[in-house]
Amino acid sequence: MIQAFGLTSNPRKELPPAVDDVSFEARAGRVTALLGASGAGKTTALRLMLELQRGRGLTYFRGRPLHRIAHPAREVGVLLGDVPGHPARTVRGHLRMLCAAAGVPVRRADEVLESAGLESLRDERLGALSRGMDRRLGLACALVPDPHTLVCDDPAGALSAQDARWLHGALRAHAAQGGTVLFSTADPKEAARNADHVVTLEKGRIVADQEAVEFSRTRLRPRVAVRTPHAARLAALVTKEARTARRSVEVVPEGGNRLAVYGSTCADIGETAFRNGILVHQLADEVGDMGPGAGAVPAARNQERGEADGDRAQVAGAQAAGAPIPPRPASSGAPQHPQADLRQAPATEGGADTTASGTVRHRTPGPRRALAPDGVAHSAAEGPGPGSGDALDASDASRQRASRPFGARLSGSASAVRAAAVTLPPPISVRSAPSPLRPLRYELRRALGVGTGFVVGAVVLLVSAVTAVILARIGHTPQARLLAAWPQQVPLPPAALGAGLLGALAFGDEFRHPALAADRGTVPRRMGLLTAKLVVSAATALLLAALTVGCDTEVLRLFYGSELAQAPADWPALSAGWLGLVVGCAWSGVLAAGVFRSTSAGLAAVVAVPVVVVPLVQKVWQGPSVRTAAGFPMRVREILLTQWPFGGERYVAEALRLVAQPVGGAMTLSLTTLLCAYLLTTLRSRVR
Repeated sequence: MIQAFGLTSNPRKELPPAVDDVSFEARAGRVTALLGASGAGKTTALRLMLELQRGRGLTYFRGRPLHRIAHPAREVGVLLGDVPGHPARTVRGHLRMLCAAAGVPVRRADEVLESAGLESLRDERLGALSRGMDRRLGLACALVPDPHTLVCDDPAGALSAQDARWLHGALRAHAAQGGTVLFSTADPKEAARNADHVVTLEKGRIVADQEAVEFSRTRLRPRVAVRTPHAARLAALVTKEARTARRSVEVVPEGGNRLAVYGSTCADIGETAFRNGILVHQLADEVGDMGPGAGAVPAARNQERGEADGDRAQVAGAQAAGAPIPPRPASSGAPQHPQADLRQAPATEGGADTTASGTVRHRTPGPRRALAPDGVAHSAAEGPGPGSGDALDASDASRQRASRPFGARLSGSASAVRAAAVTLPPPISVRSAPSPLRPLRYELRRALGVGTGFVVGAVVLLVSAVTAVILARIGHTPQARLLAAWPQQVPLPPAALGAGLLGALAFGDEFRHPALAADRGTVPRRMGLLTAKLVVSAATALLLAALTVGCDTEVLRLFYGSELAQAPADWPALSAGWLGLVVGCAWSGVLAAGVFRSTSAGLAAVVAVPVVVVPLVQKVWQGPSVRTAAGFPMRVREILLTQWPFGGERYVAEALRLVAQPVGGAMTLSLTTLLCAYLLTTLRSRVR
């Protein structure tokens, strides 16, 4: 169940808030529609519920706010806009990556692919999918963790009739298994056809909270709005004339001096008021949910009004000629919306009451009829159709979901046909326990799923080889820098820049194509995810550093012989410094991109280390002072490392010597600063 209390968005300068004090419920086992015209606040309300936008109010999902749920994706599946995935990633690769992030078996990707009808498109790129296939994939992504609740923002927008029918059938199947479904739409007919409950928004406020049957009867049909100080008298006269003419006209008092007349026209109401001397203050046609554009008269309404004007002209001509007045057809009233007729309960048992409006309403309903998403009316005995009005208890729904497969066949012949066309993947019976391998598996699939890393690595090797050949030809370059293709005039070698770029992409792609989040800027800041990114980026940097040195060595041997391809005498210390530099650049890119939410910012932080930080460290370290820290690494070794077995103090001393260097100290300082900034932003995002 979803419970929203007082959702209010932050005010926009001098404009009123887009959503103001919105409260409603969406029960389990039912489909709830959030209806409103463009600009009514539907998307803002959903974003406030999902904590994607700052504002006031609370939203509980089965009794808990979203930020208090350990694994929100397992509780709420979200479909907002297009699929937020890298356009170069394949459909199957994207789903397998989400399976690793959710901690579910990898076979879940194939199950949701089959349920969404995307088996033939598993190797297609996300950027090549059509609108309908993208919506199917979006729903499949939301169903990967098997959530209890589905929240969709205009899921059938700009879809064909077939794709929209499939999508709403999938939402109905999810609700039939005890899940909660909430979707927004601007089409009143879509809401009445596919929802059990309709919440209507207008200018950020709730104007109606109704069952679908009541919504179809009172707000969906064309009606005439009347405002008169003699509302009761006019209602009685309109009802009496409707009975005399045997027309189906319903008059609903709306409080005070307002009436809503269904099945009539402004001309008929005006003539009745004129003949009986009743003052009318307002007389207007209204259609739909009374939002913007409600005053527009549809074509059927215009045709009806034209027929009524034709009847009156025929009556006037007959009176002028002295001929008898032709009888008015019984069906001259405005036809009711087919939804109201299909949802009407037939009289099978008990009696019937005739209301003051001239319509017949049954007191004891028989087998109630409901309109399914495929346009077929089903009885209550056939299965829970939209508009059935029967909410499942949360505990019963949970037991039902656990005992039956997710795509189980709905009872009844017509429901069986629908279930055969729309099936959902089975529930997850056993979930993997939390372990460090889940984010690591996700990060590996994320890095290997697109060719960006391979392209960056190839470019780095090519640039390094060309640079090494040019430096060897020019001369005056130390052997260590020659093998690393690192000119003295350049702050960083190509391998370090490439490692920093790959590290920045590790978090930059998350914010640019947020596969882990419902919208931009909401990438989860978990320490397990950060650790996985640091591990994968370090392994990539080490591999890139080794390949760069090996490639440069072979190219130099090929061009100039084995003299320039020999390893330096102090190669262990140089190798440690080289690997530490490349890994440090990669980690700086990861942390900076995570803090500033941008790949460019991550790469800029990598370049800033030798350009900005190193000169500052050198200036502070070599500046005038009373006391100096000369010999600090040696004293640390004497105090702390004299008792290390197997000569371990030697390796630690080398590490301290590298850190004591300007570049090493600057890199250590930068990494420490970025890590503290990342932890600070993480703690701030978790404070509520």
